[in-house]
Parts: sequence; structure tokens; C-alpha cells
Amino acid sequence: MGVHHTWTAAPSAVERARSVLAAAWSCAVTASTGREEFVGAHTVADDGRVLLRLPEDSALSTAALCAPRGEPTAVVEFADVAPVPVRSRIRARLWLAGWFSVETGHLTFHATRVVLKQPSGAVVLDLDEFATATPDPLATAEARLLSHLADAHPDAVERLTRLVEHDSLHGAVRVQPLAVDRHGLTLRIERARGHGDVRLPFHRPADDMAQLTERMHVLLAQASAASCPRPLQRQRTDRDR
Repeated sequence: MGVHHTWTAAPSAVERARSVLAAAWSCAVTASTGREEFVGAHTVADDGRVLLRLPEDSALSTAALCAPRGEPTAVVEFADVAPVPVRSRIRARLWLAGWFSVETGHLTFHATRVVLKQPSGAVVLDLDEFATATPDPLATAEARLLSHLADAHPDAVERLTRLVEHDSLHGAVRVQPLAVDRHGLTLRIERARGHGDVRLPFHRPADDMAQLTERMHVLLAQASAASCPRPLQRQRTDRDR
């Protein structure tokens, strides 16, 4: 039995970008000084501006002081990595091209171009929409939620496969939770060769943890009511354990 939803609501590209930004703990900056990786050095303002805290003697800080104001001189990159180990763990990449201004205690990045690259392709985002968008309410909790689901409730993950169309499960050797947002849960279906993703939409959006718990219970109830459970091909997954 497949999922009989008539809609597959998902975050817009700009919401997805702001969620990547909200959850990221590291970034890479490419400027005239070269490419540098920064861990735990950035924060995000409400309007999406990236604030970098660097040592005063940083080469990037010096370059920002000398750069022509307002001209694109740097690219800041964020990678959205799936919290659960799966093939192709990079779910999206976010690139911001623009320039830095030197503020007291930090650099402020002013984006002149924002690009979100997902498996479906790259999208250039409207700067005003990017500035006013808000992250998904579950974005900062997603890693903990998915890791808990995969580690503590593998039986629930397998039960949810009853909601997946039979053709999508053909040859499946492992199913893992790949993503969750206010609109639904995405499963990564891995086969001996290749993989695919299936989205299980919630019956209505979840704006906090209590609502997410209720939405997941509804999905699991639907899965329990579905006929013909289809166990995965255990001969491959047993060796992974």
C-alpha cells in the first residue's frame, strides 16, 4: 500500500537555504587570501547576514579592510550534511558571494548573490526573500531527532517503509531517515547499486517538537494499518551491524 496523499508539501528553496544556514556549525571562506575553513566561528543575524569572529591578525580580516567596499570579493560556503550515515551525505550546499565589512569584534558578510544547490539542481535565490525568510522550526533540532530515530527506533523506520510504494523498495538493502522538516520526513532507500529518496508528508505542518511527535505517531499508525509489510533484504544489512 502506498502513501495516498495528494500533496507533497516541502520547504521552499529560500526556506531550505535559511535552514542550512541556521543549522551549520562550520563554513568555508574563499577570498584573495585563499580558502579557509572555520568551525564555530560564525553566527547568523535575523536577516541572514553571516557574522564571522576572527583573530585581529587574521589574513581574511586584513583583506576585508583593504578590499573595495561593496565589490564582491569573497564566497562563503556552507555544506548541509545528513546527520545519519548514508551514501552521498551532502544534502545541499549554500554559496553566498559578496563582501565583508569590518565591525567591532567581527566581520559582517554582505551577500550579493545566494545560490542553493540540491540534488534537483542549483537555484539562485532572491536576496530580499532570503533576508526575510525564516528557517524551518525543526532545523536546529533535526540532527538530534534523526540520529535518535535511526539509533533507537530502527523498527519504527522499517515500519514506515510500509507507506512507500512497492517499486521504490525494489532491491532495497537499507532504509535510513535522511531529513525531517515541518512538512514531512524523508527516507533514504539504499540499494546494492544506487539509492533513492522517498518523502512521507505530514497531514499538517509541525511547528514545534510536540506537534512533530504527534505527526510521527500518525505516520506510524498509518504504517501499522498498512497491509503486506515488506522486510528489507537482510543478507546485506546483517553484515553492516
